[in-house]
Amino acid sequence: MQTGKRYYGILLFIIAFHSILRAQDCGKFSIIQQSQIAGSCNAITLTMLHDQQNRPYLYVANKEAGLKIYDITDLKKPRLAAIVPTSLFASLHVMNLAQDGNYVYLAIGNHFNNKQSSGMAIVDVSNPTGPVFLSYWTLNKSGGGSGVIKVQDNYAFLGAMGNGLLILDITDKTRIKFVSQFIPAINYPDPNPKKSLYNARGMEVKNDLVYLCYDAGGLRLINTKDKTKPVEIGRYSNPVMNGLPRAYNNVVVDDSLAYITADYCGMEILNIKNPAGIKSVGWWNPYGCPRNNWFSSPVHANEIAYNKDCKLVFISTGKSDLDVINVANPVYPVLCKEFGGAGNKMGTWGVSIYKEQAFLSYTCSVIPFSSNWTGVRILTYGNCK
Repeated sequence: MQTGKRYYGILLFIIAFHSILRAQDCGKFSIIQQSQIAGSCNAITLTMLHDQQNRPYLYVANKEAGLKIYDITDLKKPRLAAIVPTSLFASLHVMNLAQDGNYVYLAIGNHFNNKQSSGMAIVDVSNPTGPVFLSYWTLNKSGGGSGVIKVQDNYAFLGAMGNGLLILDITDKTRIKFVSQFIPAINYPDPNPKKSLYNARGMEVKNDLVYLCYDAGGLRLINTKDKTKPVEIGRYSNPVMNGLPRAYNNVVVDDSLAYITADYCGMEILNIKNPAGIKSVGWWNPYGCPRNNWFSSPVHANEIAYNKDCKLVFISTGKSDLDVINVANPVYPVLCKEFGGAGNKMGTWGVSIYKEQAFLSYTCSVIPFSSNWTGVRILTYGNCK
């Protein structure tokens, strides 16, 4: 009799749990492909960003091909408007980008082979069809490359992979000045780390706090109020993954919550209100990490974008292309919509959104997933509320 009651209690829990999940269903939410921009595996597309001043242009980090700017007035017929070639900044590949006002900031230096310098370039896009290259800067060391760039006020924050976090003064756009370098400790979360797995590759900057995805080193919170002396004030790594491969790739922050892509382990949601006591809130883990396998997993969550109004997280998920997660209840994140899929032999690297537009970049790769096409797909979405 007692066993029956226990079984009945478990059954009620399961029913209630699934009711919660259904309550977060996205209803009539839809994704429609408008067009695509094909690239070449000799110059892969890494990520892209819609002009932040409501002009109909798309800025694309095109690695070997530099910065490409597309006129997307007609979403169905994107047109190449301008190119800023890598020859202007020592042939360093364009890996990532950010915009602030009339300036686009480029994270330069190929990090896949670690042979190129870590650096940053600045382009004036007051006229997107006639961009003006202003300056570039590189770390006075060989190798490392760059993973991400963010800008706040008169400072640029460069995620320089193994070279850590670099803070640069960009008050004078024609003369970038080095301010400081901070390389987080690599003896966390594993006591015997492999140095090459610790890379500053994903980042959010808010109110002098840098939320840094440090690859195998988890999430690090760095206080940069004093730009000359950054200080780590918090760190987190999922204890379930102790001793196992992990890759914290990218992060977006909404008030006291951080949404973090964790590669084959999906997306973690953390409460970061207390930097010294970061707590797990939810985990979108569709393939049962760590019981799944890095190479066989259908999901490799990399870049991330967040629609606050709709409470939707957009994630580029490698060979699964795009997954949209409903986080209205962050304790129970659920899949709302998937675009593409693991069977199309194409894999994504980057994602960004702007109003009701979404952009996916695809990469050519062999490991950890096979992808034979590179370029950008332009999507629109609607009915998210």
